[in-house]
Amino acid sequence: MPDVSDLPEPIHRLVPSPAGRTHLVEQGSGPLVLLLHGFPESWYSWRRQLPALAAAGYRAVAIDVRGYGRSSRPDDIAAYRMLELVEDNVAVVRALGEESAIVIGHDWGANIAATSALVHPDVFRAVGLLSVPYAPRGGPRPSEVFAGMGGGAEEFYVSYFQEQGRAEAEIEPDVRGWLAGIYAALSADTMPGADAGDPHFLVRGGRLRDRFPAGLPGWLSESELDVYAGEFERTGMGGALARYRNMDRDWEDLAAYDGAAIGQPSLFVGGGRDASTTWLAEAIGAYPETLPGLVGSHVLDGAGHWLQQERPVEVNGLLVEWLRQLR
Repeated sequence: MPDVSDLPEPIHRLVPSPAGRTHLVEQGSGPLVLLLHGFPESWYSWRRQLPALAAAGYRAVAIDVRGYGRSSRPDDIAAYRMLELVEDNVAVVRALGEESAIVIGHDWGANIAATSALVHPDVFRAVGLLSVPYAPRGGPRPSEVFAGMGGGAEEFYVSYFQEQGRAEAEIEPDVRGWLAGIYAALSADTMPGADAGDPHFLVRGGRLRDRFPAGLPGWLSESELDVYAGEFERTGMGGALARYRNMDRDWEDLAAYDGAAIGQPSLFVGGGRDASTTWLAEAIGAYPETLPGLVGSHVLDGAGHWLQQERPVEVNGLLVEWLRQLR
């Protein structure tokens, strides 16, 4: 990998966007690479990618998605619909004085990145997806799908998050502890065994954290956890959870893109132990039709969900290799 020892420090900036303002962290110069985090994270989830991409000759920019960190947090839940987040990304590109960018996302950020490339192919000339595969819009209304998961005794986490105030009541009294639990539950080295129950589901009337393991995953230090916890203790969880509360609106808003493929050069990297990869194996298998510009698809053996933090050296290598093919 390129040498990062002589790089200038990352720069924090606030730029105008339809949300009001978007906070970003920028490092390096060259072609613009926009990095989008997932839930429950922030720009900080890209801390190990910013210097690597900058050293490789790119202008790496990680944002706080609307509702997170130092970016604006509108009160209206509908303000967090997917198309609004896409326009924030376009505004960031323009505010940075660029006409186009490569967009890379993890978790929810992967969905936001894919939709950005789908809706604005003139702005987002290539798209990288980490952990969550691209699956075109289609099928029944999402809330109906998720409501049917888990059977009578259990409830799927997405349905749980969709109910306003319910998850907040679990998380906000102990943000730091809850974050430690969700990070550990989906990390390869601390993932609970099958006998502990799937942490993506909760017993009806229970809490999601009841299935979280104790301890921190190897990729996360106490001080790094403090950074994440500090952001959510300041902002609350409502803005972050609003993404789940707009899935039906997104389904309606994106009706014109039903079944649509993304034609730009693309990359997918998933974790072999990540439910997002295994549950959506059919979507990965459909890439010849849904991502006809696919340059590479990689599943890292033994990796969990927090991919760029669990396996930064491998992920950085794959990202730089892919980016160099786009020049």
